[in-house]
Amino acid sequence: MSEVSFSPIGFLATPFRDRFGIPRQGQLAPHAHGQLRLLRPYDREEAVRGLDEFSHVWLSFVFHRSADQWSPTVRPPRLGGNARVGVFASRSPFRPNPLGLSLVELLAIDTRAGVLLTFGGVDLLDGTPVLDIKPYLPFAESQPAARAGFVAGPPRQLAVEFSAQAAAQLPLHERRWPDLADLLREVLAQDPRPAYADDPLRHYGFRLYDLEIKWRCTAAVAIVEDIVGPSSGA
Repeated sequence: MSEVSFSPIGFLATPFRDRFGIPRQGQLAPHAHGQLRLLRPYDREEAVRGLDEFSHVWLSFVFHRSADQWSPTVRPPRLGGNARVGVFASRSPFRPNPLGLSLVELLAIDTRAGVLLTFGGVDLLDGTPVLDIKPYLPFAESQPAARAGFVAGPPRQLAVEFSAQAAAQLPLHERRWPDLADLLREVLAQDPRPAYADDPLRHYGFRLYDLEIKWRCTAAVAIVEDIVGPSSGA
């Protein structure tokens, strides 16, 4: 059997530094922006000619920070983290080949110095290798009557609040990241906790841009407690 190899066309820059905290569904986090600068020899204006006529694209990518070993069964979060299904009945990164597919909104194309693409609704780690880009065709690829197995509808949405401390910190960080509050609401509303976690006293943290976000969850509310910057500690 012959080997198959691929070369990335670029590496996606996103706000997400950890797997924990990535939106479970990127289309529910439109303020999660990412940029892809195409590598040579793919960074040619003619390679994206006509792409600006499409609102959304598929990104084929590599789960570059997942374990090398695959598993024939996995525990999807939507089943509470306990029930198992076959890996091919899931979107788990622990696959025979760590390949993924993500639908994103195409926000901008800049061809002034190579090719730089900006996307919205990104649900991928910073530095993700992208293998290909394909236009999304709604008439062929949107199937509202399709069955979705154990994924019955969109995930539960949490209300999101900011502590007095976090609310005071937001304006400082929004000088660099104007959509920070909106992005935090969209990410935390999807409840990034493990399915089995239900401790209102437990504090969680994840990295967003170069910030450390500290938060907790009580009942149906996610509360941002602290937004720690890289140098000042606040």
